[in-house]
Amino acid sequence: MKCPSCSEVELLQKDRNGIEVDYCPNCRGVWLDRGELDKIIERSTMDSPPDSSDVKQPEKPVVHRQKRNLITELFDF
Repeated sequence: MKCPSCSEVELLQKDRNGIEVDYCPNCRGVWLDRGELDKIIERSTMDSPPDSSDVKQPEKPVVHRQKRNLITELFDF
């Protein structure tokens, strides 16, 4: 299939976590088939940490490391 934006470039396909993502290597546009966005949303909510409003905050500073989430992994080409 040709890229809807570039018109001349063929889309490439990647399978990421069981979701097939079509993308253009030229403009880096991403296209999803029916139901794939729902799968991404469902999996990203399963990966998110629970609401921590009831959890007591630690007193010493916490060093945050960059964590790769599902969305980052899906669209990292």
